[in-house]
Amino acid sequence: MSDSIRSPARRRRKEARPQELTAAALSLFVEKGFAATRLDDIAERAGVSKGTLYLYFDSKDALFKAVIKEGIVSALHAGEALFDEYDDPLELLRTILLGWWERIGNTELGGIPKLMMSEARNFPDVAVYYQQEVLQRGTALLRKAVTLGIERGVFRQVDADAICSVLIAPLVYRAMWRQSFGPACGQETDTAQYLNTYFDLILNGLLAGAPSGDAR
Repeated sequence: MSDSIRSPARRRRKEARPQELTAAALSLFVEKGFAATRLDDIAERAGVSKGTLYLYFDSKDALFKAVIKEGIVSALHAGEALFDEYDDPLELLRTILLGWWERIGNTELGGIPKLMMSEARNFPDVAVYYQQEVLQRGTALLRKAVTLGIERGVFRQVDADAICSVLIAPLVYRAMWRQSFGPACGQETDTAQYLNTYFDLILNGLLAGAPSGDAR
């Protein structure tokens, strides 16, 4: 096939911005998995030679870390900046969680949690990076918001560490559903209704004066 009729997405180019390479990598990681994705595949998806890819990234691990830094870590940074914008702890926490959904869970980046859960044990270096840069930082962000609410008497006394997993788990589940069972089974539930129910249960359950959830 001649270059004149080759699809623009597959046409070889001499140069590519790193963001184009990480976009191609993210798409393939989510589509095929980390282990099954080759650097050749990423270069082809980006429309460049493998040599061009190596000008920016020396390994698949390096590409994955760049994907995380550009997409997820930048979203966490935006969440951290919200503390300077919101005085109401309830609205702050809601905005942080909704921001995670809009910037990560409801995008192609929402496939990363599924990827990590399925392949972390086989790629420990990648798993450690994800743990340090995403999970620990994200947990610290949520803990800070919850602690602020407790200190101001807006939220009831809860275990700030334990509640972080409870807060994010329904959103991660929803993101994984979008990337796997939903398309595979042809079933798509109402996202708006899901989020409304989630925020109703989670945020109202945190408010001071809400019944204790201690199991006996």
